[in-house]
Amino acid sequence: MNASVQVPPEELRREPGAREETPVAEEDPHRAAPPQTVIDSARGWQLINVRELWRFRELICFLVWRDVKIRYKQTVLGAAWAILQPAMMMVVMTIFFAHLAQVSSGGMPYYVFVYAGLLPWTFFATAIANSANSIVGAERLITKIYFPRLAIPFASVGAAVVDFVVAFGLLVVLMLWEGIAPGLNVLLMPLIFGVMVLAAVGVGTLLAALNVSYRDFRYVVPFMIQVWMFATPTIYMQPPEGGSVIGRLLLTLNPMAGLIAAFRASCLGGEIPWGQFATSTAMVVVVFLAGCLYFRKVEDSFADVI
Repeated sequence: MNASVQVPPEELRREPGAREETPVAEEDPHRAAPPQTVIDSARGWQLINVRELWRFRELICFLVWRDVKIRYKQTVLGAAWAILQPAMMMVVMTIFFAHLAQVSSGGMPYYVFVYAGLLPWTFFATAIANSANSIVGAERLITKIYFPRLAIPFASVGAAVVDFVVAFGLLVVLMLWEGIAPGLNVLLMPLIFGVMVLAAVGVGTLLAALNVSYRDFRYVVPFMIQVWMFATPTIYMQPPEGGSVIGRLLLTLNPMAGLIAAFRASCLGGEIPWGQFATSTAMVVVVFLAGCLYFRKVEDSFADVI
């Protein structure tokens, strides 16, 4: 006896291998479309894309925090090294220059005088040294994903700012110990330090771009920092106005000379050299623009050359 099976008409019309399609919900017309980024090769000199850097601000903050953690990872003292580095240099310079060489500090306790100069210089030297090697050290990150490449040297400078803030506390302690009142010029200290940050970003980005193509700069940068330090009045006072012409010319061409002199005066209550500070600021702006523009010009070749 044959049993008959009732088959729905829908099954009869379905072709073998066909899948039943589920209805797709209609898109909300009021919902904003996701942003689209078109990656294209740059041509010639490119301006700094401030909007793009602002969009990736969280990435820059993450890179800053990553650099800070890596620097003090598996260390016993941790962030205290940010204070010990300029402090130990202060002790050495005080022994050799104040007691042996009898270097004048203008009536100020020499160890306070020299620490007020070594503190901003240590920040500047650390920032440009880390920035110079930042692109080469981020090889895996650059060759895999897209993001504004300027974020890498900017983050290196940001990590040095964190060290500066930590080490600045010791300067406050030394000033309180000696009873040094800074005066109203201390209100200009954030502005002066901001110009130093701009100088570190400009020099750091330029060296970072050059280091990708010319690996000789990894050996040139430490030597350059040492020579630049002794060419800057960090551990000694600036020569008087009647000094040698060559010495005055070198100080004029050195933007850090006016910035450190202005920083020390704003903290310790001296007279700010406005003319030298204005000249240094103008030179820093030129260096910043030149460094960032050159970086933007060659950044498209980093993934191929690095």
